[in-house]
Amino acid sequence: MLPANVSAQQKREFRGAWIQCVNGQFIGMSTDAMKRTLTYQLDELQKDGVNAIIFQVRAECDALYASRYEPWSRFLTGVQGKAPSPYWDPLAWMVEQCHRRGMELHAWINPYRAKTKTTTDLASNHIAVRQPGRVFAYDGQFILNPGIPENREYICKIVNDIVRRYDIDGLHMDDYFYPYPAPGATIPDDAQYRMYSNGIADRADWRRYNVNLFVKQLYDSIKSVKPWVKFGVSPFGIYRNKRSSAIGSNTNGLQNYDDLYADVLLWVNNGWVDYCVPQLYWQIGHQAADYKTLIEWWNQYAGGRPLYIGEDVERTAKYPDVDNPRINQMPAKYDLHSKMHNVRGTVLWYAKAVVDNVGNYGTMLRNVYWKYPALQPQMPFIDKKSPNKVRKLKPVWTADGYILFWTAPKGKDWDDVAHKYVVYRFAPGEKVRTDDPSKIVAITGSTYYKLPYDNGKVKYTYVVTALDRMQNESKARKKKIKL
Repeated sequence: MLPANVSAQQKREFRGAWIQCVNGQFIGMSTDAMKRTLTYQLDELQKDGVNAIIFQVRAECDALYASRYEPWSRFLTGVQGKAPSPYWDPLAWMVEQCHRRGMELHAWINPYRAKTKTTTDLASNHIAVRQPGRVFAYDGQFILNPGIPENREYICKIVNDIVRRYDIDGLHMDDYFYPYPAPGATIPDDAQYRMYSNGIADRADWRRYNVNLFVKQLYDSIKSVKPWVKFGVSPFGIYRNKRSSAIGSNTNGLQNYDDLYADVLLWVNNGWVDYCVPQLYWQIGHQAADYKTLIEWWNQYAGGRPLYIGEDVERTAKYPDVDNPRINQMPAKYDLHSKMHNVRGTVLWYAKAVVDNVGNYGTMLRNVYWKYPALQPQMPFIDKKSPNKVRKLKPVWTADGYILFWTAPKGKDWDDVAHKYVVYRFAPGEKVRTDDPSKIVAITGSTYYKLPYDNGKVKYTYVVTALDRMQNESKARKKKIKL
């Protein structure tokens, strides 16, 4: 039986999942074993309706890709600086695999973190070894000092190298800016404040200024290389508490603005990010950070750019519904999503929990919430012009069966060239409505679709549209076909 509060699915929705390396899940795996693991995860996530993967490629100024500037990650090979053997490039492979499945691939970096607590040995070409003055130690970590201008330039250089060499759809940062506060620890940035304060009297304002400069600079540098690559940020779930600000949420927890020096609303409202994914990992009814309170707050204040919600799969499955203790909180949370005007998607923390079907979460996505395919939310601030119609749509008998072929529309620039296609199917008597996601049979990069021929007695209407890089959709081209 379906939950009573399941709403009609949206045709456009960001359905993401984070695949992290920093938990050590890949350490010591052979190349083949890691490919098998990721292949299985991607196959299952595709069945669950996921249309975007956020893949961690830089956890501590290292690389899960072939970098000229930073060492291979120990989270890949077990030893920082050691290349995988047999050799492969996980990011290049993931881009190809995701695109083959119709998914976007967003490369996820931790911009400032240079060493995690569990890393003990750094490679000779690591930034903290080559230029130790560029980092500071804090609570067992190394942090690239945000107060040093050269560090902004350095991170932008790293990101532009990724953007230039890989066909990624997005570049993603999470919640690590200045470090999370640790008892008794202080940020050693007196020297930088003296040198670069720019007359800013308050140290906290100056730290926020440093991060703001970096976010704007990184956004501009990505767009200068590939304007279609989406820049997204996934901040901690509380911007400010009400006791700190008149617009703060009715919560009592760590704050982006005050504790991490991350003014996320400024970035959203100034258009310095293309999407925002606050990590709302708490349950409905949490005493200090209630999920319902927070999703309503972000919906109200962060609608200037596409807003997606970071969901904790395990916690959602673990906690009972506040009104019906026999079920978990998934139905109530997805009901809240459907009621929030500015919420246009979800990112799942974390991919493996979905694949493992914790609390039946994956099954519910597959059969209920994400049963039908979804296009990506539109981003008219990047590009709002649709491509032209497909051409020469016709079914052809081939040695491989009955195939529907078409020709790409004409286009010259990145913003008007067809990148993918949507194939719809309508039964006899059904009105052709391309706003109905239940009629989508394929979202594909190919210019053909194999038809399910039966006995040639029923006439269906097939519709094909073109999508550009930003998934703006063309007008329809129709063909009636007897199957």
